[in-house]
Amino acid sequence: MTHPTPNPDNGVVSVAAPSEPPPIRFGGVDILRALAVLTVVYSHISYFLVDDLGTTWWLIDVVTVVLVEHGGLNHHLSFVGVAFFMMLTGLVATASVVRHSPRKFLVGRAARLLPVFWLSVLAAIVLVRLGVNGMFSQTVGISNAEAAMSFVLGGFFVRPEVVVLGVTWTLIVQGVFYVYAVSMRRVLASRPVLVPVIGAALCWAVLLYTDLVPYSWTVPMVDKVAATLPTVFLGQLAYMGFARLASWRALTAAALAQFAVIQYAITVDAFHVGQQGHLWTVLVLIVAVVLVAPTDTAFGRSRVVHWLATRSYTIYLVHTLVLYRIYSLVEPHLGPTMAVLVFALATGALSDVIYRYVETPAARWIARHWSGRATPATDSAAA
Repeated sequence: MTHPTPNPDNGVVSVAAPSEPPPIRFGGVDILRALAVLTVVYSHISYFLVDDLGTTWWLIDVVTVVLVEHGGLNHHLSFVGVAFFMMLTGLVATASVVRHSPRKFLVGRAARLLPVFWLSVLAAIVLVRLGVNGMFSQTVGISNAEAAMSFVLGGFFVRPEVVVLGVTWTLIVQGVFYVYAVSMRRVLASRPVLVPVIGAALCWAVLLYTDLVPYSWTVPMVDKVAATLPTVFLGQLAYMGFARLASWRALTAAALAQFAVIQYAITVDAFHVGQQGHLWTVLVLIVAVVLVAPTDTAFGRSRVVHWLATRSYTIYLVHTLVLYRIYSLVEPHLGPTMAVLVFALATGALSDVIYRYVETPAARWIARHWSGRATPATDSAAA
């Protein structure tokens, strides 16, 4: 059995055999990526100004009234950007798992994710050591052993956590999904809808364990991964729906299983953040993905959207490295709007340089030497 394979550069899912469904064009994926990264950046600005500094900003006031109070989305839009990225991961990567060998698939993902991740972690460690930035956990400073552990995301699994760059926790979720998808490759090729269903059952089992055993026997990050993976599976189900790989009844049942796991995760506080509006937020986002992903508009092909989409992973990783220091330096002299603008320009310039001279060439080099093919820098929806 052959399956479609995605090309995220142009949003087209090509088909390997004439007997398969017609090509699926995901022309709206760039819009969703751009919206996702803008939302992530906004949420961290909102958290910083409102929760840390006890102040506000006119855009935060507008978003709070329109999207939180009246729209029902969660506070600070804290899960909106992450959930978008997770859903796009499931949407874009699913066909590639079956189309390519496990080696090529995993090397392609590593080539896309690791170079900028390692560079960002190194920069975070240096900034902490220089006293420019603080830690993203309750610990103060970072030892050599903890620094080394950060390059493999090990700091999230110790207690207390040792986190030098907080946003990288989502890479754990993606990594678990990629490994799980590869391990279920035969099932994806034969009875694909079982993959997200079994995944939901495994996530529920992890959350049940957390709910039943003493806190000292748990690892909070494992709970968070199990609580977040259903959003990836929702994206995977959206792809299966577009590709007509299962009946609408099976897809609906599998989607309801994901929402049941998310609701249970809220009940046991697995997200470790405010839960208000969380389930509704996920529902709104998956509907947006289903409606926007297959569209092909001039706006989706615009230079601004394309730039944001292709740099979204780098922006995601580097923006918190410069946000707090730049805002603190600029705001007392020029006000919050100019401080945010300076931060945005600095993040954009830094991200563009890293994308051009680190992310793209490193991804191609790794793919060429480890999987025998070049992988475009935009090969998957990351983070």
